[in-house]
Amino acid sequence: MTSDDNDNEPARTHLGPLPDTAKPMHGERRPALVSLRGELLAVSIPLERDEVTLGRALEADVRVNDSRASRLHARIKTMRDSQSGEVHFKITDLGSTNGTLLNGRLLTEATLNEGDKIAIGDHLFRFDMLDDIDREFQQQIHRLLAHDELTGLLTSKSFFSELRREAGRAEAESLPFCVLMMDLDHFKAVNDTYGHLVGSQTLEVIGAVIKQALRAGDVAARFGGEEFAAFLLDADYAQGLVAAERVRSAVQDHDFPAARQDSAKDQTHHITISVGVAAFPDDARDPIHLIELADAALYRAKRGGRNRICAYRHSIAATEGPLPPRRR
Repeated sequence: MTSDDNDNEPARTHLGPLPDTAKPMHGERRPALVSLRGELLAVSIPLERDEVTLGRALEADVRVNDSRASRLHARIKTMRDSQSGEVHFKITDLGSTNGTLLNGRLLTEATLNEGDKIAIGDHLFRFDMLDDIDREFQQQIHRLLAHDELTGLLTSKSFFSELRREAGRAEAESLPFCVLMMDLDHFKAVNDTYGHLVGSQTLEVIGAVIKQALRAGDVAARFGGEEFAAFLLDADYAQGLVAAERVRSAVQDHDFPAARQDSAKDQTHHITISVGVAAFPDDARDPIHLIELADAALYRAKRGGRNRICAYRHSIAATEGPLPPRRR
């Protein structure tokens, strides 16, 4: 039989060893808690210390913002066998009021196995050993859940979680902070005039404009529709008003696209925004109450003619003239 007799046979692929660059790089598997329920949903929390405490207190290594969680609720400790070198992880309840559940059962102390579920109040965590790919995956899932798809800002749910956490820190350290509630003026006219695709583009750009107008450490969110919010850490009333004015003027001066992104036309349109400001501790100490007060100030700005900022405190709202720059 000649070599031509094999022409009709299917071609065969011979796989040799993979080059180093093509080999999967999973990295070392390290312990972590993956949040399955609660405000930390999908967050991967590395257990990098020999002892990690969970609880509601600021000094807890893993803060659990839950009224049913004790200040120091539970502890996870890394145990190493001196002879075999094996590593075990032990969880201990720290005398919590409502107890710690492991796979649905109350515990005093227990050894953790991969996949175990830990419940503290309404929060549920899974104990896992994660490699680099696992950790990257969890981070991507958390980013998708925590951020608004259109604007890239936080969702309202994530915003409230961050606000409660930082409000607790501000209370403990006696630091001021401000809350901004923002709403685009006559946004319906944009959709009616230019179409909903241009309206969506406008909202997308608004997210970037707001983020650029604020400091790097400030937190902004889209509350839904054309309503936005932000909180400014270590900022008093005057500094909050300066930031609000930066947002208002940045939106007013921006040229927003008035044609679809795939259009050859180079049209732009303008829109304005109204902003309400409330401050901790001047107006309230409870973060949710501050949101409500900033919202009330926002609607006063709307009723006053739009494209303006308004503080919840009327005496501050009437302030005229340039305000001092914010501390860095």
